[in-house]
Amino acid sequence: MTEFVPFRFRVSLYNGDRSELLCGGQFSEVTGLEVTMEPKLIAEGGRNWGAFQRAGQTRFAPVVLKRGVTSIDDLWKWFDITTRGANYGYRLEGEIEVLGHPSVTVDGTGDVTSVQDSPVLVWKLAQVLATRFKGPDLSATASQAAIEELHLVHEGLTLVRPAAGEGA
Repeated sequence: MTEFVPFRFRVSLYNGDRSELLCGGQFSEVTGLEVTMEPKLIAEGGRNWGAFQRAGQTRFAPVVLKRGVTSIDDLWKWFDITTRGANYGYRLEGEIEVLGHPSVTVDGTGDVTSVQDSPVLVWKLAQVLATRFKGPDLSATASQAAIEELHLVHEGLTLVRPAAGEGA
């Protein structure tokens, strides 16, 4: 039997040296893992076959986390501190883990003893700052995620593949 698992992305936000987990949650959708480099054109006199193309400034798109849950209100507290704190943005280091299929451990009686999600890919974000927090529409008849959207800007994006044996 295949079980539907709606949260395939685990987000963890750490202090500057990544020694302490400060915020975290799991989300159904992540967009904005995008980097764009704008080339510099350098025209040279006498070169009529076009300008030189050199590497220019790199820009990072905002990362948008959608339909998520967290066990505590830590993501809201971070956003609240950032927006109320005398215009000082408290930046964190972040990781977005793309989770593989869960591995289930069953004991001798057929009972599930543990379910483990192993990351397949990990995106690391540098100097993360929350810019938008959207909670769910509240309705007594609907079951909604605790966080509808969280927008993050950052100053660096790195892709890491877990070592053999760590991921699926």
